[in-house]
Amino acid sequence: MNKPEAQKRIEELREQIRYHNYRYYVLDDPVISDAEYDQLFNELLELEQHSPQLVTTDSPTQRVGAPPRDELGTVAHSTPMLSLQSIYEEEDFLHFLDTVAQEAQGPVSFVAEPKYDGLAVELVYVGGVLQVAATRGDGFVGEDITDNVRTITSVPLRLIQSEDAPPVPGLLELRGEIFMPVADFRELNRQREADGQPPFANPRNAAAGAVRQLDSAITASRPLDMYGYALGRVEGYQFASEWEVIQTLPKWGIKIDQRNALCTSASECLEYYQQLAHRRDELPYEIDGVVFKVNDFGLQEALGVRTRSPRWAVAYKFAGRQATTRIEEITVSVGRTGVLTPVALLQPVPIGGVRISRASLHNQDEIDRKDVRIGDTVLVERAGDVIPYVVKVIPEQRDGTQQKFRLPDNCPVCGTTVARSEGDPIIRCPNIDCPAQIEGRIQHFASRQGLDIDGLGEKLAAQLVRTGLVKHLPDLYDLTKEQLAGLERMADKSAQNLLDALQASKQTTLPRFLYALGIFQVGEHIARLLADHFGSLAAIMAVSHEELVAIHEIGPEIASSIRQFFDEPRNRRVVQALLQRGIRFEQMWSTTPTLEGLCFVFTGALTEFSRDEASRLVEQRGGRVTSSVSGNTDYLVVGEDPGSKYDKARQLGVETLDEEGFKELLEGA
Repeated sequence: MNKPEAQKRIEELREQIRYHNYRYYVLDDPVISDAEYDQLFNELLELEQHSPQLVTTDSPTQRVGAPPRDELGTVAHSTPMLSLQSIYEEEDFLHFLDTVAQEAQGPVSFVAEPKYDGLAVELVYVGGVLQVAATRGDGFVGEDITDNVRTITSVPLRLIQSEDAPPVPGLLELRGEIFMPVADFRELNRQREADGQPPFANPRNAAAGAVRQLDSAITASRPLDMYGYALGRVEGYQFASEWEVIQTLPKWGIKIDQRNALCTSASECLEYYQQLAHRRDELPYEIDGVVFKVNDFGLQEALGVRTRSPRWAVAYKFAGRQATTRIEEITVSVGRTGVLTPVALLQPVPIGGVRISRASLHNQDEIDRKDVRIGDTVLVERAGDVIPYVVKVIPEQRDGTQQKFRLPDNCPVCGTTVARSEGDPIIRCPNIDCPAQIEGRIQHFASRQGLDIDGLGEKLAAQLVRTGLVKHLPDLYDLTKEQLAGLERMADKSAQNLLDALQASKQTTLPRFLYALGIFQVGEHIARLLADHFGSLAAIMAVSHEELVAIHEIGPEIASSIRQFFDEPRNRRVVQALLQRGIRFEQMWSTTPTLEGLCFVFTGALTEFSRDEASRLVEQRGGRVTSSVSGNTDYLVVGEDPGSKYDKARQLGVETLDEEGFKELLEGA
């Protein structure tokens, strides 16, 4: 078979396989046997192996194959992925319906769909081909999970064009939910237990963990599925309603839930909710409620959005699953951010198919409000079918042996006097060196918004702490190549890369350093505010509570948190030790946020900046840096020997800058 013949046959096979995937995953109506499908797939695989130059990223054979990554990159959503307001009472739901009806001044229809207990994602298709996949994240920026999503067989790598469907848009941002079917989850846990591995807690955690793997081969081994249910930005076609979207997605090869419904009255909405609540245990996936969306997009626009949630949609949650049991003891857990959380150790009780032996008591105020005591008989609920908590005490069961509980005045792990800000019910250990916090502190310190230490992710941080190589943050800068090379999945090259990244991180900015310290309530914005106002670390460490409160945007709680952090002697010693390791603050450019909202990607080698330095310069001005080119990218900065990102940017019409143009943009900012 010559090259033109091979290319023609490859295209025929891809088209056939996409069609049969559509019949199998979307329509649930296959027209060939598994053996016949395998024959087509194997023929395509063999042809591509003989002609690797003909392999394309959207080929059905390319679902797995990306090399493991050191960390997940980030992706900015072009339109926010808003969360939904949760309601639990029928009265509140009817109030929502009434509010919508008053705005519409006429009949209103709603799209009703199960509220899946999975992971919300966005998939970006350009020219019908999957380009980028990202988690919801904070609604504005998510994690890049493209390689992992490509392994999910029900996700089309290329959209299909049905005869009765509108043309596939040039740009389609698909929102959906990745989940693990209950039966597959149980089988996966059975296999893990047989192999001596700990079982996963629930399908949601198993799905989220699988999607966020650094090695896509692990994701491919997990039984994941996905339903599409909404759209972000669309270029090339305009929809009038949610129901039109739901009806169109399968025609483009996107799997939807056939249990979705169009409700035209309050009674139909309530009936749908009650039926789903009654049948939830029969469903092949876990849900914790029903999502109701105004169907008409024009009415959605009229209703508008709140800061984080739309006014035209709600999540009407099911009642939590409850059981009665006894509190045998109350212990204190110290989290990675230093928060002290009281935990009730329970007489084990089954709730919703899971054996519950622990429940959160949240904080001392909650314990006092509910009058929870050791030895009490209590009503326990799994909120959202995931997190158990104590609903209330049953005082009639008391016999006089119950004991009141108070959180300690000192951290149970390191003995530091605990801190509590004015008006804040949370009690925390302010010691940055607390052993219970160090792993989380390392991750935060090395994060992209912090000192941006490439390669120092969650798994490596855990290894460094577990092996005793890092007991305090400054220990990071004492690591040797020999120590690192002895860790799991750390060869000489990756060990040297990490040492280079640690060395590069010493040249940073004051706002980044303040953020990296993990001071409670000091995020990127407050860190920049402090640096701009005081100008030096010494001044910030010495500032009084009164001086802090006098600054616009810094209230008493933030001021107290800053003072508590720097008043702790161990924290001051850590800061001093970091400075002694060579951390220095440089500010080459203005920090005015004149690039706010703009998204940059870098490709090729820059001559006057390191990649980290260039990223910092963008972020100082309010811009964002991501690792992948997409329809959301505003600028691609091109250095020497650019890679495939340059071709993709040209295909998408993304503006490119050479290094000189990038410098001019920065200087103008």
